[in-house]
Amino acid sequence: MADYKNFTVETDADGIALVTWDMPDRSMNVFTEEVMDELDKIIDQVAGEAAIKGAVITSGKDTFSGGADLTMLNRMLGIFAKEKTTNPDAAMKMLFDGAGRMSWLWRKLETSGKPWVSAINGTCMGGAFELSLACHGRVAADSDSVKMALPEVKVGIFPGAGGTQRVPRLTDPQSALQMLTTGQNLSPKKAKSMGLIHEIAAPDKLIETAKGMIKNGLKATQPWDEKGFKLPGGPVYSAAGANLWPPAIAILRRETYGNYPAAAAILKCAYEGLLVPFDTALKIEQRYFTEILRSTEAAMMIRSLFISLQELNKGARRPAGIEPTKFSKIGVLGAGFMGAGIAFVTAKAGIPVVLLDRDTASAEKGKAHSAGLMDGAIKKGRATEDDKEKLLSLITPTDDYAKLEGCDLVIEAVFEDSEVKKSATEKTEAVIADSAIFASNTSTIPITGLAKNSKRPDKFIGIHFFSPVDKMMLVEIILGEKTEDKALATAIDYVRAIKKTPIVVNDTRGFYVNRCVLRYMSEAFKMLIEGVPPAMIENAAKMAGMPVGPLALTDETAIDLAQKIMKQTIRDMGEGAVDPKQFELINTMVDTHGRHGRKNGKGFYDYPAKPAKKHLWSDLKTLYPQQDADSIDVEELKQRFLVVIALEAARVMEEGIVTDPREADVGSILAFGFAPYTGGALSYIDGMGVKNFVALAEKLGGEYGKEFEVPALLKDMAAKGETFYQRFDPYAGTKKAA
Repeated sequence: MADYKNFTVETDADGIALVTWDMPDRSMNVFTEEVMDELDKIIDQVAGEAAIKGAVITSGKDTFSGGADLTMLNRMLGIFAKEKTTNPDAAMKMLFDGAGRMSWLWRKLETSGKPWVSAINGTCMGGAFELSLACHGRVAADSDSVKMALPEVKVGIFPGAGGTQRVPRLTDPQSALQMLTTGQNLSPKKAKSMGLIHEIAAPDKLIETAKGMIKNGLKATQPWDEKGFKLPGGPVYSAAGANLWPPAIAILRRETYGNYPAAAAILKCAYEGLLVPFDTALKIEQRYFTEILRSTEAAMMIRSLFISLQELNKGARRPAGIEPTKFSKIGVLGAGFMGAGIAFVTAKAGIPVVLLDRDTASAEKGKAHSAGLMDGAIKKGRATEDDKEKLLSLITPTDDYAKLEGCDLVIEAVFEDSEVKKSATEKTEAVIADSAIFASNTSTIPITGLAKNSKRPDKFIGIHFFSPVDKMMLVEIILGEKTEDKALATAIDYVRAIKKTPIVVNDTRGFYVNRCVLRYMSEAFKMLIEGVPPAMIENAAKMAGMPVGPLALTDETAIDLAQKIMKQTIRDMGEGAVDPKQFELINTMVDTHGRHGRKNGKGFYDYPAKPAKKHLWSDLKTLYPQQDADSIDVEELKQRFLVVIALEAARVMEEGIVTDPREADVGSILAFGFAPYTGGALSYIDGMGVKNFVALAEKLGGEYGKEFEVPALLKDMAAKGETFYQRFDPYAGTKKAA
C-alpha cells in the first residue's frame, strides 16, 4: 500500500477505505501542491483496488481544513507576472492550468466509479468544502465548532473548484447566490436544510455514519451526472429564473457598487454554467477564475486580507528573543465604555481582570457592561448562562489600587485628561511590580508625553483600542521614545491573547488610524461647505467602498468630540492648524443647534425612536448654498475620499510613524473600513501605480487645496518606479537571513 506524508489510508473488513488527512507540520490542514498530488494518487488507489468498495475522507485534527494555502496562489501569481513579460502565451496557459488543478481533481474523484463520503468533523472552508461537495455523501458532526463556508469572495477571489456549479445544483439558486457572494458560514443544521450535506451525526458516531452511507448502497454518481437531472430552482430560462437573475444582478450592484469583480464573476459563472453540461460549466468557471486571479483587486486583497493579516496575527512585529508572557492578572483603570469593553475582551480570553474606577459603584457598572454583552450573545445562541457566569467571575470591580498588585499588565482607560492620567499612573506604579507593563489607551495624547509621568518610561506603552472594543478587531500599539522591546512584546502578546490584530506605530499626534480618519471626515466637511448635497457626500463615500459615510461616522464618534479635538489642536499648534471654515461648521452644529451626534439623537443625522431609521438632518442643506447635483462629478467625489486618506497614509510612512506597509494596509481596513477591495490605503496607491496616483493627487490638489499636496516620498517613488512593498519591503530582513 502506498505511503503518504499527509494522509493515512486504512481499509476495513467491509472494504471501506478511511482516508484521514493530518498534515504533520501544520496546525490546520490546507491544500498545497503536495497534498493535491497525494490526493490524486489516493483517488487512483481507491478506484483501482477491487477490494475497496468506497472511501470516507475525514481529518485527524480538530478542524477539517481551512481550504487552499493562499500563499501558494500568491507564489503562482508572482511566477505568472514574471513569465508574462517574456512568454505571455505560456504564462497564461500556466495560470489557466493552475487555476483548474483543484477543480478537475475533484471532478476526477466524483467520476471515479467508487462512492466517496466526506466526514466533516470541524471547520471546513473553501476548497475543502468544494471537495466535500464533490463527494457523493456528506456527513457533518453535530457540534458548534463545525462551520462550513465558501469564503473566497472575502479575499477577492471566488470558489473556483466547482463551488459555483455544485452549490446551485444542490440548493435553490437564491440561497446559493446568497451563500456564494457573501461567503457566509453555515452550521450543520443550515447546511442540511439547504441540501448541501446529507446527515448530521454525533461527533463520536461521525465515521460510523459516513461508512453506513456506503454500506447502504450510496450511488457513485452525482445527481447532475444522471439522466433527467433537474435544477432545484428550475431552468434558468423560466418564469422562476426571470424573477431571480435580473434582481440578483441589481442587488449585487447595490451591495458592492461594482467594486468587487469576484462577486460579479460568481453570478456570471452560475448563470452561464447552469445552461450547459457540467464539464462545460467547470470550464466556464475555470476561465472566469483565471480572469479574476489576474485582477488588481484579487492581488491586493489576497496580500492584505489573508497573507499580511495572518502574519500580523501571528506576531510578525514581535521582537525576537523575548519569552512569551502568560498573563495571570490584568488591570484596567477606568470602567467607562472603553474600559468596560477592554475588561470584557480580557475576561473573554480567560484572563482575570481587575476593573478599577473612582468608586465601587462605577466599577460595578463597568462590569455590568460585560453582563449585558453576554446576555446579547445568549439571546443569539452564541453563549450559555454558564459562559456568562464564568466570564463575570474573572472580573473584579474595585476602587482600591492595592488590588492591582500582581498584575502583569495595567491598561489605563481613564478620562482623556493629562492630569487625570498622571494621577492614575502614579497610583498604579506605587503598587505594581517593577517588571509589570503600564499601557495607556489614549486616542489623542502622545505616549512620550504621558510616559514622563512614569518612573519606568521603558515599560510604558500605548495600547489604543477602537470602539466598540468587543467588535473592532484592530489594536494600535504605540511606542514612546523610551519604550523598550519587553513592553512591546508584552503588548503584542496581550493583543494576540484577546484575538485581535496588532499594528505597531511610532508616537505622533493622532497616531496612524485617527490621522487618516480625520482626513476622511475633514474632506466631507469641505464638501458640505462647497455646497455638495449631504446625501451625495454619503453615497459617494459608499460608492468608493467605504462602509460608513463620513457624516454618519462623525455622528458615531460625536461632533462635540470633533470640536474638542479642533480646539486642542489650535491650542497646541496655533490657529493655522485647523481650517477656520470647518471649525465654524462644527461650532455651528454643536453650539448653535445642539447637535452632538448619535449620543444625543441629533447630529448630521436625526435618530428617531425605533423602528424608524436614522435620516440626514433636513436643515443640513440650508447651512450652505447648494450646488446643482447634476453638475457634480461623482467619480471625483469618490477619488477625493480615497486619495486624501491614502496621502495621509503615505505621509505617515514618510515620517516613520508606521514602518511596515502591511500594518498600514491592514490597519486602514480593520479600523475604519478603507475600501477593502483596494487592499488598503497603500495598496490603493500601489495598485494604481505610484506615478498615476501622483498625477491624480496633483490634479485634485489644483482644485481642492493643500490636503492633496504630494509628499516628497511619493514623488521619489514615482520617479524610481517603486511600490511601497518594494521601498519598505517587510521581508527584507528575512531574505537576508535566508
